[in-house]
Amino acid sequence: MTKPRIKIKHPKRRGEWAEMRFMAMAAENGLEVTKPFGEMARYDFIVEHEGKFARVQVKSTIRRLGRGYACTMRGWRDPYGRNEFDFVAVYLVLEDLWYIIPAKYVLGKWCIALCPHSRKAKYDPYREAWHLLRGESPKSGRIPSIEACADEWTIPPFSVPGPHDERHILLSGM
Repeated sequence: MTKPRIKIKHPKRRGEWAEMRFMAMAAENGLEVTKPFGEMARYDFIVEHEGKFARVQVKSTIRRLGRGYACTMRGWRDPYGRNEFDFVAVYLVLEDLWYIIPAKYVLGKWCIALCPHSRKAKYDPYREAWHLLRGESPKSGRIPSIEACADEWTIPPFSVPGPHDERHILLSGM
């Protein structure tokens, strides 16, 4: 798919369009999507997978910041607080790319920076992380490498110390 161009100039309409994109992508990723009635909920959607529910706040951005993008992380007035949602889904419009980020990493922040061209970026583990909304482990299906270290030990056969053996004296406290 080619990357979308910005055709929707008004931010509110672009946000509504991003919410529709979210619903489609969530469905493609095996999630049931529910939208609360009205505008008073502090989240945009509830997603469900096999009886597990998560509240999702959807954001989108076209605002470039160096080699990445800036995305505002606030509600009506202030940065998001505790227990308002479980995940934020951020859509980078110009990249056609989603970040599914646990709420605890954005709470209290006015803005976050997303750098899709850097694999060492802070939010890269949440790039297209739809598995989190299904309640799966962040490591599910992703094992970049396995490293191990082991020392080889040879255990001598067990010997029973006799009464005149100095090890017996040390062990018995005499």
